[in-house]
Amino acid sequence: MAINTKSSIGRKVLMSLSALFLLFFLFQHFLINVTSVFSPDLFNELSHFMGTNPLVQFALQPVLIFGVVFHFVMGFVLEIQNKKARGVNYASYNGGANASWASRNMLISGAVILAFLGLHFYDFWIPEIAHKYIHFAPEDPNRYFGELQHKFTDIIRVVLYSLSFVLLALHLNHGFQSAFQSVGFNDKKYTPALKKIGKWYSILIPLGFVFIAIFHYINQL
Repeated sequence: MAINTKSSIGRKVLMSLSALFLLFFLFQHFLINVTSVFSPDLFNELSHFMGTNPLVQFALQPVLIFGVVFHFVMGFVLEIQNKKARGVNYASYNGGANASWASRNMLISGAVILAFLGLHFYDFWIPEIAHKYIHFAPEDPNRYFGELQHKFTDIIRVVLYSLSFVLLALHLNHGFQSAFQSVGFNDKKYTPALKKIGKWYSILIPLGFVFIAIFHYINQL
């Protein structure tokens, strides 16, 4: 069935589909990064595969970038629509009485996460593109671990990454379940389990990324 992209419901469905895609990518990204803690060789091997595989580079990577941009742009659009829909009642709306801080401030946490993604692109993606397609440097399959460690020598960067992932945890805590509900997965039998999965996902994945950053910082002292 076609999705009406002009309706609020249709846009929410599309945003939720992009959220589910990004949740999967985040999990996959974490699985690769966490190998840097216990096996630099495995991390280099996986990173080299992801960094040189044509399917990843020229098909999945553009889709990922589009998904990130689409998700956040649609989030801002829906937030503006919601504010207009509430109209004058918005000024007297007591969001705290019916919703968590995370659900009432998805726009704020989303903006901070978007800024963090900009930093992440500046730290990792742009240097990688420059290395391959501007400088045409020879490929070293063992370079990835050292490059990752180098990014976490600065305590300020580690703190910024950690704070960003705390906000990501709040964003995910609301967004995980909301994404499934918007695509129609709202069964009384499975919703409690889904809430638990979403809660643990929103805690463990961001905490895992924070651990990786702190581990590499401490390991270089």
